[in-house]
Amino acid sequence: MLDRAATTDTPILDVLTERWSTRIFDAATPIDEDALAAALEAARWAPSASNTQPWRFIVARRGSASHAKIVDALIGFNQAWAADAAALVVFVATSEFEGTPMRWAAYDVGQAAAHFTVQAHAAGLATHQMGGFDADDLAASFSLAPDLRPLTVTAVGTLGDFASAPEQMRERESAPRTRRPVGDSVLIDD
Repeated sequence: MLDRAATTDTPILDVLTERWSTRIFDAATPIDEDALAAALEAARWAPSASNTQPWRFIVARRGSASHAKIVDALIGFNQAWAADAAALVVFVATSEFEGTPMRWAAYDVGQAAAHFTVQAHAAGLATHQMGGFDADDLAASFSLAPDLRPLTVTAVGTLGDFASAPEQMRERESAPRTRRPVGDSVLIDD
C-alpha cells in the first residue's frame, strides 16, 4: 500500500493526514457493507444548520443498473476508473425546507460528504470525490424532484493493486500531495 500521508504545517488527526483520493479500486472485491453503513451513518450525523439535514444519498453498488447510470453520467477521465469502485454515492442537496430556500444546503451536504469520506477511510475503505459529472443527466436518470440537485459523486471501495494499474494512473497516484498554505486561504486574521 502506498504511503500517501500528507505533510502538514501543524499536526492534525492521523485519519485526516492519511486520507487521500485514489483512482485505483479493486474491481472484484464487493463493498464492505458494514463500513459503508458506518460511513452513511457518519454522514447522517454531520452538522446541519437548524437541523434541516438537506442531504440525500443515491447509493449504487457495482453491477447494479444504478451504478451503470452514474458511470454513464461521469465526464472524461472519471469514466476510465470510477466503474471499478465497489459503490458510487451521489450526494444530493435539497434546495428548500418546509417551503423556505436553504442557501446553506450545499455547505451542509459538503459536510455530510466529508464525514462520509473520513469515516470510510477510518474503516479501511478508499474514496474519491468527483465533481466531473453531468448533474442534469443524473437528476433525469433517477427522476429527481426539481428541488433535488446532485452536488458530488463519491467512489468508494477497496484500494486496488497499484502495480497492475496503467502507467498514467500510477503517475497520477504517486504525484506529490500538495495544498496551498493556510495563509493563502485566510482572508482576514485579526
